[in-house]
Amino acid sequence: MHDARFEKLATLLVEYSTRLKRNEHVLIEAFDTPDEMTIALIRAVRKAGAIPFVQVQRAQINREMALKASDQQLNLIARHELARMKKMDAYIALRGSNNITELSDVPVNQMQLVAKKMRPVQDQRVKKTKWVVLRWPTPSMAQLAGMSTEAFENFYFDVCTLDYRKLQPGMNALKALMEKTDRVEVKGPGTDLRFSIKGIPAVICGGDRNIPDGEVFSCPVKNSVQGHVSFNAPTIYQSTGFDGIRLEFRDGKIVDATSNQTEKLNKILDSDAGARYIGEFSLGFNPYILEPMRDILFDEKIAGSFHFTPGQAYEEADNGNRSQVHWDMVSIQRPDYGGGEISFDGKLIRRDGEFLPKQLRSLNRRHFVRR
Repeated sequence: MHDARFEKLATLLVEYSTRLKRNEHVLIEAFDTPDEMTIALIRAVRKAGAIPFVQVQRAQINREMALKASDQQLNLIARHELARMKKMDAYIALRGSNNITELSDVPVNQMQLVAKKMRPVQDQRVKKTKWVVLRWPTPSMAQLAGMSTEAFENFYFDVCTLDYRKLQPGMNALKALMEKTDRVEVKGPGTDLRFSIKGIPAVICGGDRNIPDGEVFSCPVKNSVQGHVSFNAPTIYQSTGFDGIRLEFRDGKIVDATSNQTEKLNKILDSDAGARYIGEFSLGFNPYILEPMRDILFDEKIAGSFHFTPGQAYEEADNGNRSQVHWDMVSIQRPDYGGGEISFDGKLIRRDGEFLPKQLRSLNRRHFVRR
């Protein structure tokens, strides 16, 4: 079935997100997505003069492979995929899912083994290629969003084909402000956090890494985090749903963690030494994403939200923390979610999800939507 929205999205991914050039190699990974969208991407890549390579993935098959994957098998798979990734200039991933809990019965130790063995491939992709990752709309996602399939598809394409250039002035101003900031305070219902981001770069996410996008992130100085935080957005990690996560920190380390799945939460946080330290602090402001749906590529961009991430720090905003875990946990601070405040060096920057400094107000939803 031809859908002009496929072509529009493919063009955005090729011309804006990855900015492909003639003769560049790009790996397209399609996870449970329509062939028509993969074909649209292949054509867009060729139109740019680049060379497409395609890997088709299926969640049920990946589950079966993960259940009994051995060291020997994973070592060989990782070597093969790393060799291929080293020959790529760019990576585009379309990730659909007919069942977001498909991997929920794969034992945690197996998931940890797979993550550990495949880490070099991920590092090569993230550090050495231009890349962009996006979800694909499915009936299960529509159900999580509380929407009909058709309404969710319309929402999805509106969000994913947003003109991110309109957010650039505000994102540039927020990046500059974060890079001048030492002390950060975050307060709200069940939340009283204090930490430093001094000397850590800030990174703009404006449609060139993830789709949908709309955040600027930095990272706490590793041992600086004190206090506690409660996350009001439900989340999913390793195909398990978590609600009501609360973390308590002392000198940067998570010393207490509770949720509706406290035992499993702590098992994940005990994956390695870095999993109990924070690898990212980010402010989300996509004007069209308002409600959580257990899909982190959407939820971490919710207007008026922040996320705090146990585990691996990104190279661009690095505090030295290393982990196989990278778990973006989201709290929404708009009034309908209980409100909250964020201050930089004692100055109130955002109240109830709305940026206050003049140079940042263009990131507020009502300003963007009004325009």
